[in-house]
Parts: sequence; C-alpha cells; structure tokens
Amino acid sequence: MNFDNFRDDPEDIDHTPAERAAAAARSTWVSVVVNVVLAATQILVGIVSRSQGLVADGIHSLSDLVADFVVLFAGHHASKDADEEHPYGHQRFETAASLVLGALLLAVGVGMLWSAARKLEAPEAIQQVQVTALYVALLALVAKEALFRYMLSSAKRVKSSLLVANAWHARSDAASSLVVGVGIVGNLAGYPLLDPIAALIVGFMVAKMGWEFAWDALHDLMDRAADSNETEAIRATLSDTPGVRGVHDLRTRKMGDMIIVDAHLEIDAGISVQASHAVAVEARRRVLERHRVLNVMTHVDPWTAAS
Repeated sequence: MNFDNFRDDPEDIDHTPAERAAAAARSTWVSVVVNVVLAATQILVGIVSRSQGLVADGIHSLSDLVADFVVLFAGHHASKDADEEHPYGHQRFETAASLVLGALLLAVGVGMLWSAARKLEAPEAIQQVQVTALYVALLALVAKEALFRYMLSSAKRVKSSLLVANAWHARSDAASSLVVGVGIVGNLAGYPLLDPIAALIVGFMVAKMGWEFAWDALHDLMDRAADSNETEAIRATLSDTPGVRGVHDLRTRKMGDMIIVDAHLEIDAGISVQASHAVAVEARRRVLERHRVLNVMTHVDPWTAAS
C-alpha cells in the first residue's frame, strides 16, 4: 500500500504499533455496530419485501463483521514488540490479515454471483419488490458512505494499509447499496430482472475487490520491494549523509506497513574503521528518522578517488 499521498501532515507520519492498534480498534468497533444494525435490517426487510438484491447486500454487511474481527485480531498481534522468534516484530500480522480479508471478500462475491445467476435462470419466479426495500437500501448507502469516510480518515492518520483495505471495503458496500437501490427502483418500475441483476453486479464488485486485496497482500508476504519513489527517497537520505561517497546495491522489502533496508555505503578508504562505522551509523539514524523504516543493514565499501 502506497502512502505517498497521505503525507499532508509530517507530524502524522510516525506512529507506534500501540497507537495504530488503538486507532484500528476504535474505527473497527464503530464498523461492528454499523454492520450489525445494517445486516439485520437488510436481510430481514429483504426477505419480507422479496428483494434478492437487498438480501445479498445484507449478507455482504454480515461478512463485514468477520472482516472487522480479523482487523481487531491483527491489530492486537501487530502491536506486539519484537521477540526472539520474531526479531523484526509482528507487523506482517496486518499483511496476513489483509490476505484473509481479501479471500473472504472473494468467497462472498463468488457466492453472490452464483445465487444471482441461479435466479436469472428462472425469471418467471422473480417477484415484485416492495417499496420498503428501497428505503432500507438508501439508508444503507448513507450509513456505509459515512463509515467509509470515518475509517479512511483513521487509516490515513496512522498510515495503516489494513485499515485502508477495511475502509475501502466499506466504500464497496456503499457502492453495492447504490446498485441495489437502482435494481429495486427498476423492479418497482416493472422490470423485475433488474433486482437479481443488481445482486449479480454487487457480487462481481465484491469478488473483484477481494481478489485485488488478496493479491496485493500475497506480494507483500513474498518480500515485495517498497515503491520506487520511497526507495529513491531512502537512497537520497543515505547519499546526503556526510562522509558517504556513494550508495549501491540498495534493497528494500515490505514488513507490514514498514520497510527493511539493505544498502552498501561507499566511504573514503583513507579514514579509520571507527570513523567509517560512525558514518554508517549516522546514515542509518537519518533513514530511521525520516522514513517508515523498521531497520537498516549497512555494509561499508572502501571508496578511493579516481586517479
């Protein structure tokens, strides 16, 4: 997850794992309350009003509850300090949770697609939807959009990719509620096929977002490098350190929302080992201070002026 566009306030760049866990807990419990109310209302009214689209949207909201508890679980474990078995900390709990969240969305989306497709195979069985379903769909749209804006604000403040994923999950719910609302309007206007078609579209949207989240998290678990802009910014910080003549073999890998850096520093061959070590230590300090970096491993190479 790229946070380059989130850095409007430099004071908000660095947060401890405990602060991020607390922010995740607050926003996620708000989501839990909203999803409990919406899921119960949508499924109940959807059944009574005979709207497959509204029922599908309610099942989507119900799946959000599982996603919310995945976020809470990951936030708790990711905030733990490093230990002997996890010397780099537990940040990848968030990445693993994003993978689970994506897989969950994908499974729910495929289930929706299957259910809607079965309904479309027997159009004569589609019933007239009651207008109550439209009111509930509009209520869900407003609630989910408000939840998205609140959760995304929290995610930006603490720079958490897991919270960003969960926030956009809420936005996908808002979009699905809009589609369901259109389908219900179409059904009420005399086009009954539009309600299961709306359910089909919702299923596709959910499955697509789930695939994207899962694929992105999988790449991070495979030690994907930081984005090129962040990598070049780290290179510039190392190069600008007094005493560093050059930087090569710079490598980065994601560790949750943090980065681990390996770099070879070219330092004047004529100075002492102690002085070279001091330069490398200063370069490491600057990177840790200015970037979302968990650790920097440096290797000193002797540099000599070209004759």
